[in-house]
Amino acid sequence: MLSAISQVLEDAKGFEVVGTATSGLQVEPLVSRTRPDLVLLDLQLPGLDGFSALAILRERHPRCRVVVLSGGDEQATIEETLRQGAAAYISKSIDPPDLPAVLRQALEGNVYYTTTRVGRETVARVVRESEYTEVRRETGLTGRELEILTAVSRGLSNRAVGKELFLSDQTVKFHLNKIYRKLGVSNRTEAAKAAHKLGLVSDLSHAP
Repeated sequence: MLSAISQVLEDAKGFEVVGTATSGLQVEPLVSRTRPDLVLLDLQLPGLDGFSALAILRERHPRCRVVVLSGGDEQATIEETLRQGAAAYISKSIDPPDLPAVLRQALEGNVYYTTTRVGRETVARVVRESEYTEVRRETGLTGRELEILTAVSRGLSNRAVGKELFLSDQTVKFHLNKIYRKLGVSNRTEAAKAAHKLGLVSDLSHAP
């Protein structure tokens, strides 16, 4: 699998594989030596597990984005991975040709998780994120804030938004306050109307 992933990335435009590791103990020294923009990390590593390797990378190389590629799709594992600072969580069931596009989005800070229902859904998500580019320039909203705004405009509660995006209720509230300020609105209904005008949602039938 390591060879296959390396080949897929080497064949994709804009990627250069600067090193590979087969043990968790090799990860940080390799990153120190090669200074990559992104690390694709497996959680099941001999010598040092992926979570420990992730913690070390976030501490010593905070500018390097780490994307976890793992065989599991347990929600607790995904939540813990993102909580520890991974830029994205991707299942190994992803179609290999889709991987470069997802990693590009992770580098831009737009992808947060993809589970086993990847493939076509991943492609749709990447296309959706590309549509966010103009809106981000117009509003100053981040990719995460746009995700939350879109979810709220679909009528989801803070708890439902948090469950969908693997965020705490308090984090959702924090982002919503920032969204209100950037859009110049004062509540969820006004935010939903703004999202509709921006083209983030097609109708307001489920709006708060």
